[in-house]
Amino acid sequence: MLKRHLWSILLSALIAGWAVSELIPLHNIDFGAYVEKHATANKAEFDQLLQDSAARVASGQASSQYVALKAIATERKIDLSQYFPDIQLENSLHNVDRRNEILLTELLHRSKAKLQRGLDLAGGVQVTLEVDPRVAARDPSGSQEKLTKAIDIISARVNGLGVAEPLIRQEGDNRIQIEMAGVDPKTNPDLIEEIRAPALLEFRMVHPTLTPSTVAPGEVPPGYEQLTDDEDRDDQSVPQEYFVKRIPEATGNIIANAYRISNSYGQPWVGMAFTAEGRKAFARMTRDIAASGQRSGRTGYLAIVLDGKLVSVASVKQEIDDDQAEIEGTFTDRRALEIADDLNNPLDVPLVPKEQLVVGPSLAADAVSSGLRASVIGTAAVVGFMIVFYSTGGLVAVVTLGINIIIILGFMASIGTTMTLPGLAGIVLTIGMAVDANILIFERMREELAEGKSLAVANQSGYRKALTTILDAHFVQLIICTIMIWLGTGPIKGFGVTLAIGVLSTMFTVLVTAHLIMTEIIHAGWVKKITMRHLLKGIHVDFVKLGRPSAIVSVALVVVGMAFVVYKGDRIKGIDFSGGDEVTLQYGEQLDVAQIRHVADANQIGEVTPTYISAVSGGHELLRIETHEGQSGKLVGALKTAFPQAHLEQVEVSQIGASVGTEIERNALLAVGVSMLTILIYIAFRFEFGFGVGAMCSTLHDILMTIGIFVLTNHQFTAPMVAAILCIAGYSINETVVVFDRIREELKLNPNGSLREVINSAINKVFARTIMTATTTFLAALSLYIFGTGVLRDISFTFLVGIVTSTFSAIFIAAQVFYWWHKGDRKHVEAHADVAPKYDWAGSSKASK
Repeated sequence: MLKRHLWSILLSALIAGWAVSELIPLHNIDFGAYVEKHATANKAEFDQLLQDSAARVASGQASSQYVALKAIATERKIDLSQYFPDIQLENSLHNVDRRNEILLTELLHRSKAKLQRGLDLAGGVQVTLEVDPRVAARDPSGSQEKLTKAIDIISARVNGLGVAEPLIRQEGDNRIQIEMAGVDPKTNPDLIEEIRAPALLEFRMVHPTLTPSTVAPGEVPPGYEQLTDDEDRDDQSVPQEYFVKRIPEATGNIIANAYRISNSYGQPWVGMAFTAEGRKAFARMTRDIAASGQRSGRTGYLAIVLDGKLVSVASVKQEIDDDQAEIEGTFTDRRALEIADDLNNPLDVPLVPKEQLVVGPSLAADAVSSGLRASVIGTAAVVGFMIVFYSTGGLVAVVTLGINIIIILGFMASIGTTMTLPGLAGIVLTIGMAVDANILIFERMREELAEGKSLAVANQSGYRKALTTILDAHFVQLIICTIMIWLGTGPIKGFGVTLAIGVLSTMFTVLVTAHLIMTEIIHAGWVKKITMRHLLKGIHVDFVKLGRPSAIVSVALVVVGMAFVVYKGDRIKGIDFSGGDEVTLQYGEQLDVAQIRHVADANQIGEVTPTYISAVSGGHELLRIETHEGQSGKLVGALKTAFPQAHLEQVEVSQIGASVGTEIERNALLAVGVSMLTILIYIAFRFEFGFGVGAMCSTLHDILMTIGIFVLTNHQFTAPMVAAILCIAGYSINETVVVFDRIREELKLNPNGSLREVINSAINKVFARTIMTATTTFLAALSLYIFGTGVLRDISFTFLVGIVTSTFSAIFIAAQVFYWWHKGDRKHVEAHADVAPKYDWAGSSKASK
């Protein structure tokens, strides 16, 4: 038996080991201490460099040892890679400064904890960029449109930097505010330049006859400027200089798309696809250069200039009339990708750095600790429930649940996901849903044992009978997660990633690891009996009869909720969706973030987000609070009254735009619509069209009911709330698939029963299991609601409502819609699906051998 399951053992151990390795180091390591430990060559020489860099930091000449070490290496022309032979850099990378930058960035990355905390848990950096006043003055009407476009472009650039869940929004009429979690501006001094680079691409002519080496020093032909090609070249030991025309022949507007390519020798270049007009312009340009070269008897050259810097110089011997062209050069992979990314995201308006601040966590220390405490309590509640009701089986489920959590965290660390409080809530929900699959198997085992089968046979048969249901339920959840990742952004996308990882990990640990452990301990004789307690014993209820009145009451509640949503209008939107005021305060005594929120609640001010900020260069720390529009004055007055000893003084008030724009709102609605359509198609394909209609109706019911109750209880929508509501769709379909799978099975096993009898029989058999799984997930969410604060309570409240509505709809909505769709006629079902009886005698006999 052990030999037969050897592949499962090795695979489980390999994945668990990989996940643990991805989580190390668990905490950030001081950069200086890390590089000192990992420098393996010329140790004494490098230690002296570290001492010099530490002295610069102590004297205030550098903000960090990272910056100091980089500056020293630049000044002394030292290639730092000589001290780290274990780290291989690209052979084509000859520029020492770039080699050092890449090396130090890699070392800094390795010194950081693999699983970084988000802005709400650990703080980060806030950058404010302002439209160049001179540009805004020249085109005041068009600057607003360009600012909106700039926000989209910067979002793409920041996401490309690997920053998880960045917050990017408009501030006032001419500023963009960017918040990035886990970013230290002291060790990322070039970060602002990377974000705000305009990426102005120009195609310019090179002087046909003159070069700086053929004229007197300082002499430049009229209409030209001297530019240096300082890219890494295998065929040059010193940078090449050219006279390049100041006025470009064309700009990056002629490019439709840019991408990294490889030449015939595998060297990285940058490919360009032209627009229709761009092709004509490029053909005209190269024709003129070729003709000029023929007249002078020398080869003509075309200079490619990006943001005023010479990127490449290409020889042009003839007209190039093609849809595509290449920027040639011995680039590194990194540089080729950087150029392509900049060309694909060019800023139309120059942005000037206005301020750069270190931002403290948006959640108080007690809120973070309460969130962690809630997560531990929720997990403990699920663990206790499983052990009490399923004894040894529950203990196996708990062990695999621990492996599941390690794999989830390890996978998140491997892809650079940042842990935020909403993400933590998603993991806790995943814990509640993970045992769902175990309960499915255990309840099937209970039925097999009740028929007198041995424990070994019941284990194999229960697993086999639950397998299809588990795969269907998790696959639909995975599709919904994919939709959230595809159409979502920020917290919505982050939520989708976390849940998708949880779904995949759960399927592996339940279907492979847990099944392996159960099979081995039963086969070894360590377990001869599994005690399974009942939460509910067998029931006999006419659920079809209760369907109509239940649906009427439920739909009435949905209508009332939706009417209230329409009545409240934009008032249901939080700051994420509507924007608001941002007030900055000086203080004499620091206030706790939780105290500020308490004062806001007591004075009915609504949502507030307090953070402490300070300039990167130092100075006094300030308190910055985001509120709904028009509420800042009321909030400041309430805080001064409540905390006179703090000596609060208002410094500035400004308006901030929504961090979730209208496009993201549309995408959220589109995600719901696409999810509904996907559910219909998948369930119709796997089951039958009537099942698909029932699943779609029940899921839509759950989403609308959750939204209605959410608004009726005076909650406001934020980006995490949207993600939580989309998550309810996944949970809802999970519950519905279990009921439908049992109905499909009953149709085959009970060929003579009416459709009403079949549906009632199926629901009565899965009712106890449905309540059990809902209870485990409810316990996890309830602990978050009781012991959590702020956004954690809002998310958990959404889960609590969604769990109740999903359990209700799976029994009273989905199955009833299926019954009504087929007009209560079994023959109508049989005309649209294969429901011929299929018995599992052969499978049972085989398992008993």
